[in-house]
Amino acid sequence: MFLKFYKPHVLLDPLISSIMIFAEQFNKNAPLTPIPFPPLPEQSLFFYPRSPISATIHETNNTLLKPTSIFVGPQIKRVNLILGHNHVVIRVGFKPGGLYRLLQLPMYEVVDNAFNSADFFPQEIKQINEQLFNTNSFDEMASIIQSFLLTKLSNLKPITPFDNAMMVLIQSRTSLSIEHIASIACISIRQFERQCKERVGMPPKLFARIARFSNAYRLFEASQTLSWTEIAHRCNYYDQMHFIKDCKEFAGVIPTVIAKEVIKAPAQLQYMLKL
Repeated sequence: MFLKFYKPHVLLDPLISSIMIFAEQFNKNAPLTPIPFPPLPEQSLFFYPRSPISATIHETNNTLLKPTSIFVGPQIKRVNLILGHNHVVIRVGFKPGGLYRLLQLPMYEVVDNAFNSADFFPQEIKQINEQLFNTNSFDEMASIIQSFLLTKLSNLKPITPFDNAMMVLIQSRTSLSIEHIASIACISIRQFERQCKERVGMPPKLFARIARFSNAYRLFEASQTLSWTEIAHRCNYYDQMHFIKDCKEFAGVIPTVIAKEVIKAPAQLQYMLKL
């Protein structure tokens, strides 16, 4: 297994949190087991320069073969991923509002969807895919992606205090009220809710719930010896029932089923993320 995080160029720091490259060779003779992937508070740009992946929407079981590169906007529902035997993924994690600033597309229009990035940048993505395919250097892959993003800086929508306030919400390990986050953004609650829908894709309370559940899920993947009760406590859930409710909504199953799925999966994909 290979895993490395690349610190963004200083000019990219307001836009993205990190670039991650993860590579794994899976047994060609073993069946491809689905990997649960609940929603994250971050939005992403993915590249798959080797084996393609497929994603199944958990609620509908509709399976789609994903393109070589995709933008993933705001997610509310879980998907199940099936990775190829020669799995290499490059993930660009956008800070809150970052994907909106890049694509200049209201994020509420792309909830629970993924889009071929070549639809937005046809020639550039084609060239990037060719470059990634023709190199075995992970460092060079990261450099290729950073070079592309640097060319987009002049056309970004401007960063706002809202974006920085939402970063505080993601990184906080305590429960913060929406009123408090709005005050950090220096705007009214109504303005905050409107900007959240446009720049992040969902109401702020829903985003906060996803951020908290994501913390809990990634904590379980990282340390499967912890009880769900301890995890709920560490992630500032009011009680176990609130946690179970979020588990059903964002993972589609109760906590004990999640545990069985994670143990059975050939890889855990979220605990490694730096949000």
